[in-house]
Amino acid sequence: MLKKEKLAIIHQWYPNAMTTIDSVNRLIDFVEEELELEPGQVMLADSVCSDDVNSIQYPARASEFLGPFKMGGLDGFPFTGLTGMGAFASHVPDCGAVLIYYGPHIGITKNGTIGEIHRIGQSKNSGCCGAAKGALAKLASGQIVPGHVTDLDYQMNTLEQILLRQKDRILSAPTPLYEATDVIYEAIDERINELVSKTTYNCRYVILIGAILINSDSDMGSYTSIKRFDVIDLASRERQQLVERFN
Repeated sequence: MLKKEKLAIIHQWYPNAMTTIDSVNRLIDFVEEELELEPGQVMLADSVCSDDVNSIQYPARASEFLGPFKMGGLDGFPFTGLTGMGAFASHVPDCGAVLIYYGPHIGITKNGTIGEIHRIGQSKNSGCCGAAKGALAKLASGQIVPGHVTDLDYQMNTLEQILLRQKDRILSAPTPLYEATDVIYEAIDERINELVSKTTYNCRYVILIGAILINSDSDMGSYTSIKRFDVIDLASRERQQLVERFN
């Protein structure tokens, strides 16, 4: 299947999506040409789901950056918190940049079915993101108890509470899983920006890329629908919003 044919399937749901490989290539060009940095001067942290498919489909060229430092747990929420952000911030080269790529993920099969992918070696499709689908099922059946967060299933319970706060919005949507993924993105975006505001970085720039990470079947690869691309100049405190460069 040609690249344009694959993109046509993904664009049914996310019209601005590009291959994850292309997004990394474009980002490296930006870092080199606009910020005048080498990728080896950039410390990458990602806050994406711990699902194994995200390791399998991780773009090889991302290894040109330092890292990655792993901030995310189930569906990408930054469960490492302020301590994780502070630890990662202390690892960045003095004259370099921090790059944080974050957001939830969702599956789209080559047939255009959302919430599923065909994984390597399996005879049937499986859920993606399974945690988001599980939380959504509990939301729809009224099984989520407000404020119920346990040590035994802390991350899942946190996702459930995020969805519960937007119950009517999600369940009234034409495609509740699509809407739930947007709700989770908004929660991640808010938390990442809060963590950034409370962290000291001894470098030149902080780059924030917020996105929906889209997984597909093993022969389709992964895609990214970018929702935020901000560059913060730490000397001037100027924050540029450059998302149109990726759309």
